[in-house]
Amino acid sequence: MADWVAISSLATAGGTLVLAGATFASVRSANRAARAAERSLLAGIRPLLVTSRQGDPEQKVGFTDAKWFVVPGGGGVAEATDEAIYLAMSIRNVGSGIGVLHGWHFSPVRRPSGEPHAPLDDFVRLSRDLYVAPGNVGFWQGAFRDPAAAAFAEAREAIDARRDVTADILYGDHEGGQRVVTRCALQPRPDGSWLAATARHWNIDRADPR
Repeated sequence: MADWVAISSLATAGGTLVLAGATFASVRSANRAARAAERSLLAGIRPLLVTSRQGDPEQKVGFTDAKWFVVPGGGGVAEATDEAIYLAMSIRNVGSGIGVLHGWHFSPVRRPSGEPHAPLDDFVRLSRDLYVAPGNVGFWQGAFRDPAAAAFAEAREAIDARRDVTADILYGDHEGGQRVVTRCALQPRPDGSWLAATARHWNIDRADPR
């Protein structure tokens, strides 16, 4: 005679196994959908900064000591005095989200794109928030104000000698994530102005595309 108790137990176990498999597949599918939705949301608020085009409008950039510059599209400023070194650059946000600038790192030479950026702890924090709207132009600015510092002397020597210099800019989205370091260069022109150029981007909070 059939052992109905055993058959019933096996049937229950089989049903439980099928249900567990269906639940596992459902959870995996939900997780994939959630990750896809998260990626889509992040892409919608992701900024990407590059130097602006030469046809973009001029921008008036002021510093805390009431020093003002007019920065042309596609260009920048590098000026050294006995008290301060002023740096500025016209940039454009080609991403889909607001770009919030966090800090910068200056090099008195032209850094190749293949050379890694400095540790984030070495970046200089901006003294005020700078925002660049998506599809719009904005600016980055920085200054050295300690004439006794080695960085001040190095920057002034490079600017006075009219050499290429590098500024790595750290920024992210308006929620504080998706940080990126973009390497830009300022190149001297014969007319005394400075031309801005973008070299490379590094993702900080997510995988790089390379």
